[in-house]
Amino acid sequence: MGSEKVVNTMLGLVLVLVCVSVQLEAQLEVGFYKNTCESAEIIVKEEVTKAFDGNRGLAAGLVRLHFHDCFVRGCDGSVLIDSTPTSTSEKDSPANNPSLRGFEVIDAIQNELDKECKGVVSCADILAFAARDSIFLTSGIYYGVPAGRKDGRVSLASETTDLPPPTFDVDQLTRSFAKKGLTQEEMVTLSGAHTIGRSHCTSFSKRLYSFNATTSQDPSLDPNYATDLKRNCPQGSNDPNLVVPMNPDSPTTLDVGYYSDVLGNRGLFTSDQTLMTNPATANQVKQNADIPGLWQRKFVAAMLKMGQVGVLTGNAGEIRLKCRVPN
Repeated sequence: MGSEKVVNTMLGLVLVLVCVSVQLEAQLEVGFYKNTCESAEIIVKEEVTKAFDGNRGLAAGLVRLHFHDCFVRGCDGSVLIDSTPTSTSEKDSPANNPSLRGFEVIDAIQNELDKECKGVVSCADILAFAARDSIFLTSGIYYGVPAGRKDGRVSLASETTDLPPPTFDVDQLTRSFAKKGLTQEEMVTLSGAHTIGRSHCTSFSKRLYSFNATTSQDPSLDPNYATDLKRNCPQGSNDPNLVVPMNPDSPTTLDVGYYSDVLGNRGLFTSDQTLMTNPATANQVKQNADIPGLWQRKFVAAMLKMGQVGVLTGNAGEIRLKCRVPN
């Protein structure tokens, strides 16, 4: 798809070229495949755009896949590995199933890459490229992705405890991100990705109906917002198909609406609204909401840094011939 058509799919959003200086891990570099698979990033972009045109919600799914990959064993593509009769993989853990989506897009990308350069592009790099392209399609922000990651061979559901759940408070979130070498400010910045996508009702229903021993509804929730949530998520329902947008005003646009929601007590998860309970994180929320372009610049830098967590390069790892199965 040509660049003009891509821009037209963004509902008039403006392309923002963001340049940041980030110290890269050894052997990761922008344009890594220029000599071995020159069209790799073009192919990824075309397949992500095709999926986005069919279902705009998949962009949030692909960004989340990259995040959930990097937080378990590092950015090694392990989240893509299927379970076996003797081992439950990351994707089938309660932390990921049924909420993760977009696996079929990764399959489609790898199938197209196989026609050009089979066994050259790692699944971990596909995830990083797909997340970047999803961010571009939903925000207009574009950045170069350092590549050269290798794929891991292990995926264990038991290790997804490293993923921060939606019930975490600000101190728990800070410690969780610090374990991955990410700062508290980067945690607040990356949380802004919650401006796109959807959530299953079960991820936050406790805030509506059984908050604690003295009150059924979380007092930090805006009452009107809580009423809307209850309408879409009836008490006692365990329907796995019940979902709500994380940012009702612009669920397919990556913008600072998340921070405006948190300021207005409309953070969907405990882990969202908790950012207002700490002076430092509350100040960052306000700055991200109020200062044009600030969050976008910080978000790119934080995504690049997260994409370097625990990477395998050089002789470590492998290039999986099928992203769902170790070689």
